[in-house]
Amino acid sequence: MSVSSFRTTAVIAMLLGGCAAKQEQPATVARAEQLMASNAAKRGDLVLRCEPSDAQVLMDGVEQGTCSDFAGVSRSLRLGDSGFHQVEVKKRGFYPYTTYYQPSGARVTLKVKLRPLAPESGGVSP
Repeated sequence: MSVSSFRTTAVIAMLLGGCAAKQEQPATVARAEQLMASNAAKRGDLVLRCEPSDAQVLMDGVEQGTCSDFAGVSRSLRLGDSGFHQVEVKKRGFYPYTTYYQPSGARVTLKVKLRPLAPESGGVSP
């Protein structure tokens, strides 16, 4: 058998053998794809504990209610879409608080204490 025919025979054997055949994915790759797909649909619940409790809550610029509306375990702000969401807490006379939250599939408690715009004076004015 010549060197040229040996190479041809080797190439044919590789093509007919395992190299060209469709191979099954390892279980770890399939599991990783499954986890990535489930992560794309993550939801999240955000419980808010605010001072003052009657401050407004906005998510992505849309008013959702007051902090007291989302202060309990059964009354949380539900985030259905994946990706980052802007959460803003504000009240007249206080500096607003803004943060960004990405749902992780877990319930998260956000504690916010708004600072007054004017410093509180300790004395009584005449």
